[in-house]
Amino acid sequence: MQPETIKQLIEAGIADSEAIVQGDDGTHFEAIIVSDAFAGKGPVQQHQLVYQALGSKMGNEIHALSIQTYTPEQWAEVRELRGL
Repeated sequence: MQPETIKQLIEAGIADSEAIVQGDDGTHFEAIIVSDAFAGKGPVQQHQLVYQALGSKMGNEIHALSIQTYTPEQWAEVRELRGL
């Protein structure tokens, strides 16, 4: 599994999302996902949306995925705090 494939799956499965996915061993990945779909949802519900987008790949081709989810407003704040 390649990071770009995971990015595509997430962005196809969560409307109006943007994903940044990294990983270099083919099974362990880190993802930052930004979407309005996360508004009003708790972290568990947000992660469930990501898992739904990845379907059966989670636990099979993807053994570990570190997820950070943000609304666009939250992401703008994080980027500003980090100077990005």
